[in-house]
Amino acid sequence: MDNHIKHAQFSGNLVMVGFGSIGRGVLPLFLRHLQMDPWQIIIFAPEGDPEGIARKYGATCERIAITQDNYKSVLEPHLKKGDFLVNLSVNVSSLALIELCWQRHAHYIDTCIEPWEGGYTDTSLTASQRSNYALREQALAFSYGKDKGPTAVISQGANPGLVSAFVKQGLMNIARDNDLDIERPDTAEDWARLAQRLGIKAIHIAERDTQIPSLRKRRGEFVNTWSIDGFVSEGMQPAELGWGSHEKHWPEEARRHGYGCDAAIYLDRPGIHTRVRSWTPIEGPYHGFLITHNEAISIADYFTLKDGDNVIYRPTVHYAYHPCDDAVLSIHEIAGKNMQMQAGTRLIRDEIVSGTDELGVLLMGNKEGVYWYGSRLSIQEARHLAPHNNATSLQVAAGVLAGVVCALKDPDLGVVEPDDIDEEEMLKVAAPYLGEIVGVYGDWTPLHDRTALFDEDIDHDDPWQFKNILVK
Repeated sequence: MDNHIKHAQFSGNLVMVGFGSIGRGVLPLFLRHLQMDPWQIIIFAPEGDPEGIARKYGATCERIAITQDNYKSVLEPHLKKGDFLVNLSVNVSSLALIELCWQRHAHYIDTCIEPWEGGYTDTSLTASQRSNYALREQALAFSYGKDKGPTAVISQGANPGLVSAFVKQGLMNIARDNDLDIERPDTAEDWARLAQRLGIKAIHIAERDTQIPSLRKRRGEFVNTWSIDGFVSEGMQPAELGWGSHEKHWPEEARRHGYGCDAAIYLDRPGIHTRVRSWTPIEGPYHGFLITHNEAISIADYFTLKDGDNVIYRPTVHYAYHPCDDAVLSIHEIAGKNMQMQAGTRLIRDEIVSGTDELGVLLMGNKEGVYWYGSRLSIQEARHLAPHNNATSLQVAAGVLAGVVCALKDPDLGVVEPDDIDEEEMLKVAAPYLGEIVGVYGDWTPLHDRTALFDEDIDHDDPWQFKNILVK
């Protein structure tokens, strides 16, 4: 007997593009929590259904790679008004699929904004044109004037996605601990004013993945707990971060885009070559990779306050990612081969023997200390909560489920980002799959236990300067 909560009723086609680690992990969640039948789900994936997971649940999976040449002919017959396209692929243009869904009056969701194959590494494009900033601006440009229409949620997984809700809940928790008697903000401006009032200067999406497989990484292979193609692609994009109003020092390799929201900058080097200092409650201090992610831009943009054209408040926002140890070794190997991908890849799930994915947001600048709020999910808990997942994929799958439910409950929003969604509803749907959700204060700063073995250009008056966090 199915005792799981049905969050929404759905009578149309649910079309999934891509059936990798996230697709396989979220499929049973859709059937648990949406009032629908398995035959409503149609999956298109280059690898088909090698594990027989779709077949096990009664869904249809066709072995077809969606390309720029065939996406309309393949997808259009399955998309009508009220249907839902769930894009969990790599190398398939998000904007093309959003436009198609708009034309067909269908809903849409993805976990990141993707270009067509080659868009991340096309050297005929500038670094700015290969950035997440550019992809986001293209999606937002399409959304202008389309405030009412089928809801399309862009970049809604764990991060980007759930972390936007973590930021808001974290701010409310800090406000309570500062004895502020306030109502929950309704608008972006109100949220930004709360962050400003609390003194938040920097926000890290701070993640430490400690999952370990029984068979460790071998030479010539890339090992990871989630999409290897997705991770390598975004790791080769320029490092990007939301640029805060408190920053005094311009990084040597930093560039502005010169158009759009102007909430973010990029560095003239890839994310997998860029490390930053950060902190999580279990791991403590660590060096993470400044991998570009949409949330670094969207959160910074959402929490911007202006007086006319002048920015008066904005936090610095970026991802600080320490993947599983075998993925770090895989990145090190790629870097040593001048960014040449290994011949072999291994996505680990069932062979993981231990470990936790500690994923949250680190809010810095308040007088109470740094505050980390997020999900601590072990591999054992993940296996107990849902099949076909590890800890990392389940956090993402929970975010996708939450985004689909929110879109079905509010179906006429047009194109939106996670920051625009009801964060309480999002967390209510996702929370059962996130393990332990905690908020923890710490006394860490990027200057904590900093040795003086070599001369450094450090700003002691304001530890939250990006120059103090960047690892040179």
